Order: sequence, then structure tokens, then C-alpha cells
Amino acid sequence: MVRISYGAGNGENEASLSHEEPGLLDYQAKPGDFRVRGVTHEDITGDVLLIDPQRQIAHRLIRAASPHNTFLITEQCDQLCLMCSQPPKTHHEDMFAHFLTAAQLAPSAAQIGLSGGEPLLHKEALFGFIDAVAAKRSDLSFHILTNGQHFEISDLPWLRKHRSRLLWGVPIYSNVPAVHDEIVRKPGAFAQLSDNLSLLGLAGAALELRTVVMKQNATGLLRLADFISRHLPFAATWAIMQMERIGYGRMNWSRCFFDSSEDFTELGAAIDLMRARRQSVTLYNFPLCTVPTAFREHAAQSISDWKQKYLKDCEPCSMRSRCAGFFEWYREEDGFMGIHPQ
Repeated sequence: MVRISYGAGNGENEASLSHEEPGLLDYQAKPGDFRVRGVTHEDITGDVLLIDPQRQIAHRLIRAASPHNTFLITEQCDQLCLMCSQPPKTHHEDMFAHFLTAAQLAPSAAQIGLSGGEPLLHKEALFGFIDAVAAKRSDLSFHILTNGQHFEISDLPWLRKHRSRLLWGVPIYSNVPAVHDEIVRKPGAFAQLSDNLSLLGLAGAALELRTVVMKQNATGLLRLADFISRHLPFAATWAIMQMERIGYGRMNWSRCFFDSSEDFTELGAAIDLMRARRQSVTLYNFPLCTVPTAFREHAAQSISDWKQKYLKDCEPCSMRSRCAGFFEWYREEDGFMGIHPQ
């Protein structure tokens, strides 16, 4: 594990440039010298790389210039969500030791995402990792994506201890248990989620509720907004998200994708209700031109830079610089029909 440095690279985990030519960089580091191809020195300065000599691969775990750094904790999951962009696998490779080193080398006050799969399938190791990071880098915070199925009352003291540095991103797809359970393809998931959301509220945890808009739940968004505002008022924000066309999302695209550029009525009503009750709501993965003007202030630049693209029609658009754009794997032929560059 090395951090690319401009300096002499004398630190235990620092690597410095020793030779450069077009398409090829040589670095010196205490763990061992190595060579990187296909990038410039400026592209990776300050980044944290995990070098795998046997496979001749460099994994970029921390990109110093990006706010979108995420550690993939596991690819295992106990749900099979219809639109999942990261379909689960049975194999698990424990990377916590590497993640701990990378976190210690992260830029000051960075927020790091922790995702899966389902990270809390390895709850003991995950909690231990966060404890270890907190002991060495109290300036760091984490945004943890979890299906909310694996909290227990015994976790309360730990949750309270770390509540200032953790934001929990938890999905809720409907206030109707059968609809939520159908989307995540796990009977009883909504009942367990309800109990654990209450537990997070009891812990004073920072909570980001996440709802992917689909044909299965689009007509119930206003009712879900009412449910959230009444029963989960402690949530820091409600993130309403458009689908990502990859993984199960690609396989189930025609079955699930809801074109909000053609019909924003239910979405707009849900947002209006949240605004009236003074609760935060954010739109993720919505190109600005697909959102009516009255709601654009809620649209975030949410797509990570490494998987973001813009269409040819976006080139002259005056809103491009503050627009989320599109996922790299988005297809115009079966995507938003109401693309209107401004």
C-alpha cells in the first residue's frame, strides 16, 4: 500500500517518481519499487494505491482529488433487489487490513463510503475497522450503505459512540410491506427494517433514507413521503434515486425503469409534502433537464465521476456544469424520453 508523493518518498507508505516517459511511470517505495502504465504522475499524486505484484495490478483505493471514494466491503448480500447494480456473490475476500491502511493515508477530513453487497454481514469486522480508524484518524467520517437488516439492540452503545462520524444510507422502497419485500425479494424485510430504523433513531444515528424510483413503487411515493414524515422524522434526508442500468438493473430495466421525465406528478407531490413538513429531500441520478424547474434545487450531482457521462445533446446545455449527467452505461434508446437541454 503506497501513497503517491511529490516528495522523496521516505515514509513507510510513500512512493516517489523515479523515472517518467510517455505512458510509463517508475516509482520508488520502501515496500518495493513498481511501474504504472497509462496515467500521468499528476493523475495519481496523493492517491493511495494497493499494489498486487502477482497479478500486476494497482488498485486505486483513495483518489485524493475526488469526493467519491468508496471501499467495497463485500459482494455478499442477503437481498436480491430487482434493480441492484452490484449483484451479490457468494465469495468474500476480507480487505479490512488494507482498508485500514488506506484510511490512515486518506486526505484530511475525508468522507469514505463503505458499501457492498451488505457490509453488515461482516458486522464484527466492520465495527472493529471503524473503531481502529477512529483511534488513528478522528477527522475521517464514513457513509455506510446497508439494507438495515442486521442491527441489534446490543449495538446501541457502539452506534451512539460513533454517531458523529457515521451516516447510514438505508433503502426503503415503499410503506406497503408487500411492495418493499417484492422489490428486495426477501419476505419479512420491511418488518425487520422498521424495527431497525427505530433502533437507529434511538441511537441518534445520522440517517439517509434511499428510495429508487421504479414502476413498482412510483405511484406510491406520496404515501411513502407521508409515512417518512410521520414515522421517521429524525432522518437527515430522503434521497429519491433514479435507476442505474447495470447488474440486475440492466436485466430488469424494461420491467422496472420509470421515466420521470415523462411523468413527474407523483414525485413532485412527494417532494412538496416533504418541503411543507420541513424535511430534507434530495434527488440522485436525475439529469437536471428531466426535472421540472420548481424541483431542480433538490437535484444533486450524485453520479461518481468515474462512472459519469454526458450525451452529445448536453454539449451546449447551460446547466451541464451543475448537472448529475448520466451513468456511463446509460442508453438513450430506452432511457429518458424527455431530454431537453437548456
